[in-house]
Amino acid sequence: MEIKITLTQNPKAKPDPATVPFGVAFTDHMFLMDYDSENGWHDARIVPFADLSLSPGAVVFHYGAEVFEGLKAYRTPGGAVQLFRPEENMKRMSQSAERLCLPMPDEAFALEALKKFVEVEKEWVPEAYGTSLYLRPVLFGTEANLSLHDIHQAMFMIIACPVGSYYKNGLMPVELLIENEDVRAVRGGTGFAKCGGNYAAAARAGSRAEEKGFSQVLWLDGVERKYVEEGGGMNIMFKWNGRLVTPELNGSILPGVTRKSILEMAKSWGVETVERQIPVNEMMEACRNGEIEEAFCCGTAAVVTPVGGFTYGEQKVTVNNNKIGAFTQKLYDNLTGIQWGKQDDTFGWTVTVK
Repeated sequence: MEIKITLTQNPKAKPDPATVPFGVAFTDHMFLMDYDSENGWHDARIVPFADLSLSPGAVVFHYGAEVFEGLKAYRTPGGAVQLFRPEENMKRMSQSAERLCLPMPDEAFALEALKKFVEVEKEWVPEAYGTSLYLRPVLFGTEANLSLHDIHQAMFMIIACPVGSYYKNGLMPVELLIENEDVRAVRGGTGFAKCGGNYAAAARAGSRAEEKGFSQVLWLDGVERKYVEEGGGMNIMFKWNGRLVTPELNGSILPGVTRKSILEMAKSWGVETVERQIPVNEMMEACRNGEIEEAFCCGTAAVVTPVGGFTYGEQKVTVNNNKIGAFTQKLYDNLTGIQWGKQDDTFGWTVTVK
C-alpha cells in the first residue's frame, strides 16, 4: 500500500530535550490509516499533526476499544537514527488487538509505516545521549454505534514526541509499595494486552502509593493476592542467589520487550534465568536474608529502574542497602549502549532508519 505524504507548511520550533516534559511536545506530523469491514485497511498517510474528528458515539469512548505501543527512535554518535526491536512491538500490538477484537494492520506494513514516519520526522530525534524520540502507535475503534458488536471501523495512528533523559541525576533506587487491595488484571482478562483500560484501572493504586511517598506499586496476582506480578507500568526482576528471576508470563502480565531483551542478554552472559511464580512472602524473606541481591523494574521509558526496598503492609525490607547493584548497572549500560549505538549490536536488535 502506498503511503501518501503531506508535509506541514508551518513547522514547529523544537523544544530543548533536556527540559521538555514527557509526552507534551508533539512532532510536526502523524501517521493515519483507516479501516472499514468493506474495504479493509486503506488511505495510509502522513499528514501534519492536528486534532482528530470523531463522532461522540465512537466505540473507543464507550467500550475502551483501543490498544497502543510505546517505543523509541535513537540518534547514534555517527548521526544515524535507529529503532530497537520494533518488530516486537508490532507483534505485541497484534496480540493486544486480537484480545480486544480490533482489526490489526499487517504487521510488516505497520512496521514499514513506522519506519517511514520516523524517516519523515528524523530531524526531531535529539542528539544528546539519553534523549530520544518517543513513538506511540495507537489502534482504536471509530465506528459510531453504541450497541455491543464487532468493530467495523477503526483507525491506526502513530504520533511522536521528543523526550529527555529519564535519569537526570543517575540511576537512583526507588521504593515500591506492594498493593494488597486493588488488582491490575486476572488470567483470562486483558493483563497481557497493552490497552488503556489496564492503565486506567491501575491509576487509583498508583495515586495512593504516591501520596504515601512511594514511586509506584508492585502488583500481586488478581486471584489469590499471593504472587508477585509486575510494577506499575514495568516488569519486575531480581538477582536472586546469582540467578536472574522474574515472574512467568501467565496471561495477566505484560510481555515487555525490555524484559525479553534482558532475559536474552543475561543468558548470553551465561547467567541462569528463571521465570516462575514468586510468592510475595518468599520474596520478602529473600530480601531480608540477602538471597535477593538486587531488584529492578524494566521497561521502554527507563530501561531499568533499581529498586531499593519494598513495603508490604507493616513489613519493610531493603535491597542491596538501597543502592544500585553491579548487575543492574551492567544491564543498563549494555542495553542503552546498543540502543544509542555506542556499542556493537551483536543480537541484531536495532533497525536503522533511512
